Amino acid sequence: MKIRKAVFPVAGLGTRFLPATKAMPKEMLTVVDRPLIQHVVDEALEAGIEHLVFVTGRNKGVIEDHFDRPYELEDTLKERNKIKEMDILERDQPQAGATSFTRQQAPLGLGHAVWCARDIIGDEPFAVLLPDVLVKHKPSGLKQMIDAANAAGVTKANLIAVEEVPMEVVHMYGVVGVGKPKGEMFEIDAMVEKPKREAAPSNLSITGRYILQPDIFKILETQERGAGGEIQLTDGMRALAGKQPFYGFKFKGKSYDCGSKSGFLAANIAYAMDREDLRGELLAEMKKYV
Repeated sequence: MKIRKAVFPVAGLGTRFLPATKAMPKEMLTVVDRPLIQHVVDEALEAGIEHLVFVTGRNKGVIEDHFDRPYELEDTLKERNKIKEMDILERDQPQAGATSFTRQQAPLGLGHAVWCARDIIGDEPFAVLLPDVLVKHKPSGLKQMIDAANAAGVTKANLIAVEEVPMEVVHMYGVVGVGKPKGEMFEIDAMVEKPKREAAPSNLSITGRYILQPDIFKILETQERGAGGEIQLTDGMRALAGKQPFYGFKFKGKSYDCGSKSGFLAANIAYAMDREDLRGELLAEMKKYV
């Protein structure tokens, strides 16, 4: 399974982080010293993604600027002989022509955002990575998914990353049903959005990483609005599951829901504690509060 392109839905308003997101996209909030969107792009690049497709909205131009070449900054750093800082910029710079930006002109949900990328993706399988979910592990979550599909000999199929959550909170997530095993994966025999505990098919929640076949676009194009008056990606995947296989993959590592304040703060602590230059001072500071 060769996945060349990845879609990043970054058009959300980030209302849970107001007033921080009043003038700055939530995707540019930093986990330690890297924006959320950069962490997720790093994951995609590690998995072999060659083309990054950002579905943006109004007031999101700074995301495009972040992945552009900052000539003025580079010149200043060069004049001041800031070699380390220049290396950081060069390391994170995408190749020319490796990024595309398209607009989601109305807040119609994740399914609609994915559909907006249809002409750029074309007729090939692609990945979707939600920018407010970080998966902390090496190899990355998306690379684990692609490796598992290839190890199982799976080609034209759809794959969803999942992780266990306590049964008492399954009503907060999209949950999958577990069918026959397929290598490190398993067949998905149900997809339920925010089920009641007694009706949940498992405690495996959908976790912001997808590999989808391009057939999803035709379904999303005519799909009626679902929960919240939005075009839901889960509804589209359920329709596609009647025609193509869907597999679940329980990745190694831990995810952080950076769309919530507690998840965002936890991610900052976890990523900072991995840094030798920060760990000691941060641990000493945290002991004052714990």
